[in-house]
Amino acid sequence: MENIIVRVEIFEENDQYVALSPELNVSSFGDTPKKAKASLSEAISLFVEECERMGTLNEILEEAGFTHFTNPVHEWVAPEPLAIEELKIEHVAV
Repeated sequence: MENIIVRVEIFEENDQYVALSPELNVSSFGDTPKKAKASLSEAISLFVEECERMGTLNEILEEAGFTHFTNPVHEWVAPEPLAIEELKIEHVAV
């Protein structure tokens, strides 16, 4: 058994909360942040199961920048962002 540690971002959209794992590009939602995170956990579990079934899990995790550790436990850890910043894009409507 291996652990997969992902980063979770939670956003509020209208009356729902959206939980996102940016490295895996998997998201889900719920009525509360806690429910959104639980729903995301289920979605990621299904994603991982399908990747394992197809034999592509390690490749997908490596391409997403995860690091594989084996000591003291086997786990894949999502990359830490170097910076989290805002960028303003000015757009002139046509």
